[in-house]
Amino acid sequence: MQTTDGRVEGILRNGVESFKGIPFAAPPIGALRWRAPRPVAPWQGVLLATHYRPACMQHGMYPPDAAPEPVSENCLYLNIWKPAAAGARPLPVMVWIYGGALQNGSAAVPLYAGNELARRGVIVVTANYRLGVFGFLALPALTSESKHRSSGDYGLLDQLAALRWVQRNIAAFGGDPRNVTVFGQSSGSISISALTASPLAKGLFQKVIGESGGLFEPIELFANLRLPGAERQGLRFMARAGARSLSALRGMPAEKLLTVPFSPHVTVDGYVLPRAPWEAYARHQANKVALLIGWNADEGALFLAHSRITPENYRRVLERSFPALIVRLLAPSPGRSAASAYTAAVSFSSDMRFRWDMWRWATLARRDEHDPVYVYEFTRAPPYYARSPYYGLGATHGVEMQYVFDHLGPEEGEWTTVDRDLAQVIPAYWTRFARTGNPNGPGLRRWPLFAVDRPQVMLLGAQVHAGPMPDVASLRRIGRIYGIARYAASHWVLLATVALIAVAALTAALIRVIRRARVRRA
Repeated sequence: MQTTDGRVEGILRNGVESFKGIPFAAPPIGALRWRAPRPVAPWQGVLLATHYRPACMQHGMYPPDAAPEPVSENCLYLNIWKPAAAGARPLPVMVWIYGGALQNGSAAVPLYAGNELARRGVIVVTANYRLGVFGFLALPALTSESKHRSSGDYGLLDQLAALRWVQRNIAAFGGDPRNVTVFGQSSGSISISALTASPLAKGLFQKVIGESGGLFEPIELFANLRLPGAERQGLRFMARAGARSLSALRGMPAEKLLTVPFSPHVTVDGYVLPRAPWEAYARHQANKVALLIGWNADEGALFLAHSRITPENYRRVLERSFPALIVRLLAPSPGRSAASAYTAAVSFSSDMRFRWDMWRWATLARRDEHDPVYVYEFTRAPPYYARSPYYGLGATHGVEMQYVFDHLGPEEGEWTTVDRDLAQVIPAYWTRFARTGNPNGPGLRRWPLFAVDRPQVMLLGAQVHAGPMPDVASLRRIGRIYGIARYAASHWVLLATVALIAVAALTAALIRVIRRARVRRA
């Protein structure tokens, strides 16, 4: 197969061709550390694209049950699966962006292999992107050396580079560069929500499938999500690393940098992301794409798996992850038993971490009314064995992916007919949406468009059917509090002025009262 950088040769197995370890950008090492991805140096001869390349630098792996992989800074590679018997018409393309809190993940995780989706008549691409401090460090010195006066979103720039590679090359593999769907989970979905608001991504994809992740909270409350705050965070990292200059930081071994604490996040940097996604949608400036997005019914259980929750410690447990004021204003009653307290905590954690963002994404996009929006809730609790990190956690964060990719491995659980059927239905919806922008098709239960006033979602579980969106009132309540917080944060000067005027008026009134009292006494 001929690419713009050279020829590649893959493997044919069971009717699917795969190409693994194709470079889509130059290795971001040495002087290229913390720079936008550069073009690949063309090669001579044929590149054997028959094995995965290392994952990007990280400790551990995501999903939590994935096997460790070799890691390297030289990690900007992608993988392709395509049906061998492709017809004359170009095939829809699905580009996967993995999750892992922007700290972990890899395009080579066996769970993400696109062979089963490819059998349904699509081309699947998975691509690595830089993680942790290597992908999301902002510094004043990095901003100064950038012609765009920005820094921090190198992982997003890697994702954009992979999508541009698809535009240049996927036709050679039988794909349609004008029919690209990006799909991802958790921080992969958060990344996609940012890309929908990025002018740099315009035209690179036409459809989005987002699983359990969006960036729609009021970022005004989080100073480090804007460039000045992200740069201050970067300077603190630099001090902890013991580096006195950017060149010294670039010269440090990657393994040493991994030992220095850093919390990666997407930054509204003025270039990759000129404004927060909610603002881009509110201003009708987001990229026009069809959306299929949703969440899992028990998302929060994974994050509370090691917490013993009782009515007495309920609020203290939640305040480890959420501001105390938010917990007091929005957390449901814990009830009188440990079971009810746990249920309430899972519900609150699910809403705050995932459900609200996905609902807000859907409502913002639907109000634009130019592109379709479809919403789901995954409700199936997989029958995992006790050794699984997901055992006993219900339909928690991440467990839908085995069904999406149709990889119900024999070693993970005692899969039933319900699970096998669901692992056929979900890929059918996903690939149908990738093909047409509408998940509905022959043999599938009808999936209604999302409506803001009377939201219907597709419930994907033991029964697959449409129904009213569960507990939308709690999400609207969160939205009202966030709205007040966003207004207060963005209008603090006005509010402070009003408060000062009120205090001055009250003081003047008190002075007048005191003077009158003195006159009477005199």
